[in-house]
Amino acid sequence: MNGWRLLLTRPVEDCAALAQTLAVAGIESSSLPLLDIEPLPLDETRSVVLRGLDRYQAIIVVSKPAARLLLERSAQVGLRLPRTGWFTVGSASAQILQDQALEVECPDQGDDSEALLTLAALHQAIDRDAARVLIVRGEGGRELLAERLAEQGANVDYLELYRRRMPSYPTGTLVRRVDGERLNGLVVSSGQGLEHLQQLAGADWPRLARLTLFVPSPRVAAQARAAGVQQIVDCRGASASALMAAAQRTAAPAS
Repeated sequence: MNGWRLLLTRPVEDCAALAQTLAVAGIESSSLPLLDIEPLPLDETRSVVLRGLDRYQAIIVVSKPAARLLLERSAQVGLRLPRTGWFTVGSASAQILQDQALEVECPDQGDDSEALLTLAALHQAIDRDAARVLIVRGEGGRELLAERLAEQGANVDYLELYRRRMPSYPTGTLVRRVDGERLNGLVVSSGQGLEHLQQLAGADWPRLARLTLFVPSPRVAAQARAAGVQQIVDCRGASASALMAAAQRTAAPAS
């Protein structure tokens, strides 16, 4: 054991897989999912976008839920997906699409928008007049991608396939979990996850903000600093391997 006892806050399925990976590395954890994924109905607008995927020079899938739901919705309408032109923010999302024989590009380092925007293959894909880019995502989020791509002359559309909700927990659940299991670190995988963590903490947030917080990107690190978090570890990625590496290179506080 390396001394860390981490609170994991991802959706249920992701928490379970992450906890198992960390346990193999000797890192203790406790799961309290703070994001529920609610699929959105396949209405006429989304169906039209799905059937027109071959119009885009780049299709960017920003998360694992987005990748899974894209495949499900495509099968629902009997759509054969184009093999090329796919990009993802992280390697886990890429793997979901690659398992369906799609050719996917993603950053080697960093699971965030900033890393994707430096990818040479993405710049090559949109290096033409009025290039079209589709961002597949949940409701809201990652506006930076669209803004930067638009600055480069691309026309950007969205295909939003789900919304994120905060699960309902009794008052005091978070602090009881942290205190009861003597947790010494918190983990969030997105800015919205951090917002939900603060909401659930309520009046206890100033105390919990003294714990080390593991975040996936500089953007979420900045959000955490603004929220009063004192010790922040930027994992430079939201994958299990990025979190594990960050926990292994960061000394746990003394018990």
